[in-house]
Amino acid sequence: MNELSGIRVLIVEDEGFVALLIEDMLQDLGCETVASVAGLQEACAIAETAEIDLAVLDVNLAGQHSFPVAEVLRERGVPFLFSTGYGTSALPSEFSGCPVLAKPFSAKAFEQTLTVALAMKSAL
Repeated sequence: MNELSGIRVLIVEDEGFVALLIEDMLQDLGCETVASVAGLQEACAIAETAEIDLAVLDVNLAGQHSFPVAEVLRERGVPFLFSTGYGTSALPSEFSGCPVLAKPFSAKAFEQTLTVALAMKSAL
């Protein structure tokens, strides 16, 4: 059993294949996927109410940014990380210190970034 075992995760990702890859990686780490959603509105609704320990947010959701979801999570004290192919330059200044997972990513990089995001919970 590892330190991520049992962690409840929200996935916000609009590319179905990438979402499935993340779900598989989470399962391998012993995490529970609470929900996997592709749209901003649904992601915000789930972020407001779901019992989650961490969220993985794709920055670009079919042309919309996931930053409103991040704001909801920050208000709730739920740690999150951004997943993006655009690098840290895609983030506004209020999220500049947030963990970023660069696409494409390996299972090891994913695990390391999840661990960093969870460790930052106290900074929210």
